Amino acid sequence: MENKKAYFGEFGGQFVPETVMTALFELEKAYDELKDDKEFYENFEDLLKNYVGRETPLYYAKSLSDYYNHDIYLKREDLNHTGAHKINNALGQVLLAKKMGKKKVIAETGAGQHGVATATAAALLGLECDVYMGAVDIERQKLNVFRMELLGAKVVSVEDGLKTLKEATTAAIQAWVAEIETVFYVIGSVVGPHPYPTIVRDFQSVIGKEARHQIEDLGKHADHVIACVGGGSNAIGIFSGFLDDKTTKLYGVEAGGLGIDTDKHAATLTLGREGIIHGMKTYVLQNKYGQILPVHSISAGLDYPGIEYEHSYLHDMKRAIYAPITDKEAMDALILVTRKEGIIPAIESAHALAYLEKLCPTLSKDRRETIIVNVSGRGDKDMHTVFSVLRGDDVNE
Repeated sequence: MENKKAYFGEFGGQFVPETVMTALFELEKAYDELKDDKEFYENFEDLLKNYVGRETPLYYAKSLSDYYNHDIYLKREDLNHTGAHKINNALGQVLLAKKMGKKKVIAETGAGQHGVATATAAALLGLECDVYMGAVDIERQKLNVFRMELLGAKVVSVEDGLKTLKEATTAAIQAWVAEIETVFYVIGSVVGPHPYPTIVRDFQSVIGKEARHQIEDLGKHADHVIACVGGGSNAIGIFSGFLDDKTTKLYGVEAGGLGIDTDKHAATLTLGREGIIHGMKTYVLQNKYGQILPVHSISAGLDYPGIEYEHSYLHDMKRAIYAPITDKEAMDALILVTRKEGIIPAIESAHALAYLEKLCPTLSKDRRETIIVNVSGRGDKDMHTVFSVLRGDDVNE
């Protein structure tokens, strides 16, 4: 019998082996019981406030606003403990794992922020933790690898394929299936089979709830909301607070890599088509035979060949606009924001900030429109890449 809750329109589902279905049923049952449990959510919200540091500010970026001649607010997820939005979901899922009696969690990571967040939550709550990470990402995110190991996690290097996020996710799923009765898989983005995308969306919706009441408390209305999109968790997190207001336009910014006219990008909704990846039906970058294409981004968190299926639904419904930003455009935006606001964003977040260059020239010349950009993470982890770019090295070699 088809699970209607597993779909947004025709996207979603549970395209997994029978062995995994048992674990998904167990997870959905546990989450359905706990999501309305007062004690669970009081514990979760207490940790978000007193451990993570929520709520994060909605910061008026005056210099950036004057530069673009529109009012730009930055949702400062970079100020969370561990440096990104990932901790919201990781903490929620590890709490869920502990409630289910699991002793060990595993996770996949690309940029390393989800790995750090999961390792942090596991250390806090006393669970073992393995993190699967592509060998290429391990090399370009050495600081986060050390942080995970310092927190007591085991970082497993994945040597298959392009050795990045897709391969790390596949390896984590395989490891989960091998120990499925005793291990909890903490998925880092809104990807995978139902109920994972729903769970991640719910835990990340705190971003949108806060941003919505923060902008309204200022007596303003958000005309535009921008977020970067890899798997899509930070974007759906902030979009969720504005979906019911059709006067707010939503923009998801994909990794354009070296350009969408090349084969080095991760612009899934721009150039992908319907397919199956990691247990879900969504848009996928694939060739005519249905084989998943290799992807590229200067940001280790955006080089994913699929996307969360609610984003696919929002794309087809034209509720959100999705557009690519190249590596160079992202790096230019990172430098601009750093020098104008004294805020060094993650390269992932810099993609969203770069979209201001495309959006603002199209807006009203007669009034300053209000724009919220989700700064999903801070750039500490990316200093090696930024340094290499400024030195003139070819980071694509």
